[in-house]
Amino acid sequence: MNTALPLLDAPPATLQLPDSAREGLARTPFGLYVHVPFCATRCGYCDFNTYTSDELGPGANRAEYAGTAIAELRRAAEVLGPDLPTVSTVFVGGGTPTLLPAGDLAAVLAAVRDLFPVADDVEVTTEANPESVTPASLATLRAGGFTRLSLGMQSAAEHVLAVLDRRHTPGRAVQAAEEARAAGFAHVNLDLIYGTPGETDADWAASLDAVLAAPVDHVSAYALIVEEGTRLARRIARGELPLPDDDVLADRYVQADTVLRGAGFDWYEVSNWSRGDAARCRHNELYWANANWWGVGPGAHSHVGGVRWWNVKHPAAHAQRLAAGEDPVADSEVLAPADRALETVMLGLRLRDGLPLTALSGSGRLRAADAVARGLLDPVAHEEGRAVLTDRGRLLADAVVRDLTD
Repeated sequence: MNTALPLLDAPPATLQLPDSAREGLARTPFGLYVHVPFCATRCGYCDFNTYTSDELGPGANRAEYAGTAIAELRRAAEVLGPDLPTVSTVFVGGGTPTLLPAGDLAAVLAAVRDLFPVADDVEVTTEANPESVTPASLATLRAGGFTRLSLGMQSAAEHVLAVLDRRHTPGRAVQAAEEARAAGFAHVNLDLIYGTPGETDADWAASLDAVLAAPVDHVSAYALIVEEGTRLARRIARGELPLPDDDVLADRYVQADTVLRGAGFDWYEVSNWSRGDAARCRHNELYWANANWWGVGPGAHSHVGGVRWWNVKHPAAHAQRLAAGEDPVADSEVLAPADRALETVMLGLRLRDGLPLTALSGSGRLRAADAVARGLLDPVAHEEGRAVLTDRGRLLADAVVRDLTD
């Protein structure tokens, strides 16, 4: 059962980690996530903690955001010290991080290097919308130490982008990927969304063809989820658009897997494919391994040694707390051993390597044997003591996870 962390009372309490959370700090992979909450426009399907200029009040603006992020990085180093963990990954997400000047993002990364020990082979990713980068900005990011770019392509079909309220034009994502490679980025990812109302088989095939025409070594493909409270959900509720069809979503996934694997990509997590192990997103692997990370920015979540906390959501409140010398934490919890074990199963089962059967409860192991019989878990891996999803199991991954953890 989760319990509240008593050291995280109402502000201006100071965030402190119990000794139990520090025990494996030096031995556990550690990453930094920096959330940039700004977007030029709000996409109709998105429920992330993001804001357009019209939605922001005093105390939160792009020009000052790098300084706010650096202030929180300083607090992170103070809390984690004196034996700071080595940063193995940095991921700048959003929102649209590249709405900030490239020099500001480079300054944030420079502050990471000033405040923390950083691995020689550190992976540094920024997300970007295709229209928010230029050859010049990409060159600045690369010179500043960024090694990986993740571009939100979503679709190659203009009418699909319109339903999603995406503003870039078809073809721009591929062009941006080419510019990133020319700037010297070692790894480039394209994000796709499938199952958008109005998307045809030909549209999805064209999107996959466009990805294969781009100089990328990583592809993420996610089924469209209709999130409550979004413009897309309201349009569907009014009958303007149909709900995504589960059978169509399954067909789209199979098609993506077939096309990508045929082109030399291999899946390593249910929704992610890479050209070899070096192209995997190590930051996301850190999440899936239930390792440690510190989240910087409004609404960002952190996890260190079984302690989880999250920041206040609004950028103005976040900035005001840091300016006042206070922690921007909204709330926290200490994960009980049973909760941590459950999360290990939920995350690990989505990975290509699966997880040891010993990570399951007794009833979970019995259900795993049944899942093998139903073609959802690999029988050879099961004989070797691991639970690994089959191709059919990946289509029903969420259901398999629920079955093995109930």
